[in-house]
Amino acid sequence: MKRVWLSRKFTYIFEASPPTKLAFFMQSLYAHTIGHMISTSLSQRLGGLYCLYCLYETQPFKPPFKIYLSLGELKKLKTLVINAKEHGIKVVTVLVKRMLEKNMFLFGFVDLNEGSVSETVNQLTELQDARVQVAYKKLFDDTRIEQFLHMDMGMEFDLDMLKNMSTEYAEAKKLAIREASMAVDVQNIQHISEDREIFGDEIERITENWNVQRQVFYQQTGLNERYAKKNEQPHQPQHKKHEQQDDDVGDEFSHQLELQLIEEEQLEQKQEDDESSHGLEV
Repeated sequence: MKRVWLSRKFTYIFEASPPTKLAFFMQSLYAHTIGHMISTSLSQRLGGLYCLYCLYETQPFKPPFKIYLSLGELKKLKTLVINAKEHGIKVVTVLVKRMLEKNMFLFGFVDLNEGSVSETVNQLTELQDARVQVAYKKLFDDTRIEQFLHMDMGMEFDLDMLKNMSTEYAEAKKLAIREASMAVDVQNIQHISEDREIFGDEIERITENWNVQRQVFYQQTGLNERYAKKNEQPHQPQHKKHEQQDDDVGDEFSHQLELQLIEEEQLEQKQEDDESSHGLEV
């Protein structure tokens, strides 16, 4: 049985994966494995690191779920690398360096301990699902072009929250690389922590560009004016409605009066013709 597990490299675990909440499933496995990496026994910590690496490499999900690692857990990982060096176990340094180069980790400030794993992962999953649902609804449920053209992208996708999240992640990533550099060579991944445009700023730039292009489109087509007039129609003041009704009644009365005058004129003309015909006969 042990040979079977080694040959499959822990892939049997994924046979029991649920049909939904895959992010929760994977982060729970990662958190349980990381718990062994902070044990007092060096052999258990090495086993936890090996299991963590195998879980990431053998997962069937594309793209793969990254390993959430808090800064506190990163310090424990650094300690493990130092202890392994002291015992002459060089493979640990190579393995951790490989994991950093492959960008396997998702760094954060919150520790996923036994009491907060479910809550934190659920929050991350709900936030991700909410973004997907918003995008799905806008792209598929409602295809009317007016609503897309008049959409405030910053409000729809909660620009302020995205900026805060991306800023916090950038700071956590810098701290993580700095901590890792004290134990392993991070020269090949130093570019990950370099200052560049963060996700929130990029979304803000796209939103500003969207607003500029939308205003240009309004000027070229006049669509915004027609949209405003259409929205004002249901809210037409009551006195305007009465004036419109009065005008309609007046037009109908004028039309009926005109018809009556025409009929009277035709009747008088007929009487004159009859009298003329009678005079000729006499």
